[in-house]
Amino acid sequence: MSWTRCSAGHSHWGPYGAAGLLLAREATVLLQLRVGWAHHGGTWSIPGGALERGEAPVEAALRESHEELGVAADAVRVRGSRVALCGGWSYETVLGETEGEVATHDRAESDDHRWVPLEDVATLRLHPAFRIAWEHPDAVLRDFVAGTGGDRGDR
Repeated sequence: MSWTRCSAGHSHWGPYGAAGLLLAREATVLLQLRVGWAHHGGTWSIPGGALERGEAPVEAALRESHEELGVAADAVRVRGSRVALCGGWSYETVLGETEGEVATHDRAESDDHRWVPLEDVATLRLHPAFRIAWEHPDAVLRDFVAGTGGDRGDR
């Protein structure tokens, strides 16, 4: 993968866009501490990364969460997504939920990970783009984790 420049002049990782998985469980969210060598290393965010050619955002988010934290795709129920656009480039936050314990472990791009209660997320040193999405006035991400937003099927 490589960096690309959108029509607004900003640099983004992934010429085909990027995606990440916001995985919720009982008003908590799974976050990872990005390794020091990564872009914005030492910050907390969701697992994610660049889309491969022809890859759908949901596929990319599930692949990246497995590569970075070992999350098995079959442990995730996808409930929706939120797309952030910037000059023709997009980042899709896939909204997923799980029940019970999920096997996770830190891999190459993660120094740590934890289930963070909804009310504690904003107190962490967040990746700048994740902070913008988390604090967005539409509250899509916060409402999803709280259980009050997104398509939750049988809930």
